[in-house]
Amino acid sequence: MKFNYNSKDDVLTIELNKKKIDYAEQSGSVIVHFSPKREAVLLEILNASIFLKQVVTQLPKNMLKNIVSFAPPSLTSKVK
Repeated sequence: MKFNYNSKDDVLTIELNKKKIDYAEQSGSVIVHFSPKREAVLLEILNASIFLKQVVTQLPKNMLKNIVSFAPPSLTSKVK
């Protein structure tokens, strides 16, 4: 799993695997890219700092620690 945060555009991308992307579907601020076999390949979270601030309030603290350990510092500083 690979994370990338673009602070200029406030977009977080999470690469789940290296499979070929066939199409994407968007729901709110989340875009999921799928392989030809309908497997999730890539997640894009638009307005990531806002999205994560909302999510953070709902997560158990131990889960939040794990997520923060993977996320880039430029993003985690925005959600503290």
